[in-house]
Amino acid sequence: MFSVEPRRLPRPRRAGARLAAAGGAVLAATTAAGCGTLSSGTEVELSDEINVSSTMMQSGEPIPDLYTCRGEGVSPTLQWSGLPDDDVTESLALVVDAPEEASVFWVLYGLDPQTAELRQNTVPHPGEQGRNSQGDTAYDPPCYSEDGADEIRFTVYALDGEVQLSDDASLEATLGAIADHAIARGSLTVTNGP
Repeated sequence: MFSVEPRRLPRPRRAGARLAAAGGAVLAATTAAGCGTLSSGTEVELSDEINVSSTMMQSGEPIPDLYTCRGEGVSPTLQWSGLPDDDVTESLALVVDAPEEASVFWVLYGLDPQTAELRQNTVPHPGEQGRNSQGDTAYDPPCYSEDGADEIRFTVYALDGEVQLSDDASLEATLGAIADHAIARGSLTVTNGP
């Protein structure tokens, strides 16, 4: 097995108000609170066997400012384990969203199933970024919610195939393609507030 250094992400712009129009409508259609992030239109029960963790974040605790628009706005370190067997899992995807806001902050797909972690502010190779709710192919750091502590979910999906998308694929197309291949998932959920 060979090792390739992950690509460093450029510093993100400071995020202002969230636009949930395009991405929000898509996520609202694909989100089922408590049932996972994606739905392919067919009711398939996904196993929740993937364990997602972070050395920098704790489940149920506030997301560190470093990963929000209040800080540097870089993507966090994540680790995962408990993937389905190698002969079933052909690739991985990551979706970072706020279900209460119907916002998607980051989409990664085409990750090697041998990859067990995501380093801070990087995209693994192989790996592709899909569009977020802002229409950008980048990590869009969450901003503090004035009306309460919203949840931010970091969900890793095991896929039974490769996601084939054009470079200009919409958020809706990307989430749909991930949903079509998802066989298992796991989430780390933090809060975005005090």
